[in-house]
Amino acid sequence: MKPHLASHPQRPTPGPRACLALASLTLSAGAWANPADNWQVGAVLDVAQTSRSLALGQREQGLQLGHSDVSLGGPVGQALQARLSVAAHSHDGKLATEVEEAYLQTRSLPAGLQLRAGRFASQIGYLNEQHPHADDFAERPLLYRAFLGGHWFDDGLRLNWTAPTPFYLRTGLEVFSGRQLMPEATGARRPGAVALSARLGHDWSASGSWQLGAAWLLNRRTAHMLGDEASEHHDHDHEHDDDHGETHAEDHGHDHAHGAVFNGRHTTLLDATWKWSPGGNNREQQLKLVGEWAQVRGLNAHAQRSDRHIARSLMAVWRWSAAWESGIRFDALRARSPHEDHFHSVRLRERSLMLAYKPTHAQTVRLQWSQQRGAQGIDGAASRSLQLQHVLSFGAHGAHSF
Repeated sequence: MKPHLASHPQRPTPGPRACLALASLTLSAGAWANPADNWQVGAVLDVAQTSRSLALGQREQGLQLGHSDVSLGGPVGQALQARLSVAAHSHDGKLATEVEEAYLQTRSLPAGLQLRAGRFASQIGYLNEQHPHADDFAERPLLYRAFLGGHWFDDGLRLNWTAPTPFYLRTGLEVFSGRQLMPEATGARRPGAVALSARLGHDWSASGSWQLGAAWLLNRRTAHMLGDEASEHHDHDHEHDDDHGETHAEDHGHDHAHGAVFNGRHTTLLDATWKWSPGGNNREQQLKLVGEWAQVRGLNAHAQRSDRHIARSLMAVWRWSAAWESGIRFDALRARSPHEDHFHSVRLRERSLMLAYKPTHAQTVRLQWSQQRGAQGIDGAASRSLQLQHVLSFGAHGAHSF
């Protein structure tokens, strides 16, 4: 039986009304971007017109709201920093909102240590910690959409150590509830997910720099239930709930919009980035190359060594003037979908081209063309999809990643 991995329903939705509602909210937040006591407010509006939604994609067909947010951050005394971020986007024809970030972080621990507690995005992978509206493409690579629900944030603790070296070296330990990653798992032990990561980088020359990343994720919420077993139990629970007049949304909220589609107990992620700018002036010109690879093992109790999920992504972005950049990206996914005591093969390849106009640091207009090929075991693959995206920022917002 083919897994149900279709793209979002192709039906008219109240996308324009949702976009106007959040536009009003962002304009209100932007009007007071610098309150007293060094606290700052920022807002980002992300709107896109999509000709056809992609399989495993995050954007629905038509005019829809993408990853938009309103954020507030600043010091709490001299020792702590706080941040609150509320995100909104279109989902199944409705405006979905959620608290994406709500954490406290130390500012002055000794020995290069930093502690964070609350809700925040995991720092595994090259892109996950970055808000999706800051990406170079309108959709995240297949790797993130399939294994991390696009943008994995969760409730937990993080301890980072930055080495006192002439090059950049950071290691981190994160402990999460795991519910955002695997909402439908039952009987999971606590903590639900543990992540170890390391990042190394340095300047190659005055014009070039590089960075390498490695991460390992232990997903303990998959220990008792995976794949179709979880789905069958999940469906049974909803049948029981429906008898009592309760709905899917009421039981689980918006978690299912973010959960991993293909999961397992052990996930390994590797990434490499190289940037080149003439004389180090990356505002006028910059070439960025990013390669990522991920593997998921321990799919369930019936899995053999050959049963694993693998995804890779290769991206190149060329900024050829201060206001214009273009890019190309190739993605590939190979997965094994559990069905009772055996597995079905899943395959998907995706390639994307984009052209972006950035008249200011706070505004991006992006045109992206994507094509999905070689689909096996996945419904709703788009032979072609065209997306026109507009991102508008107000007030303060976080710095972009390397």
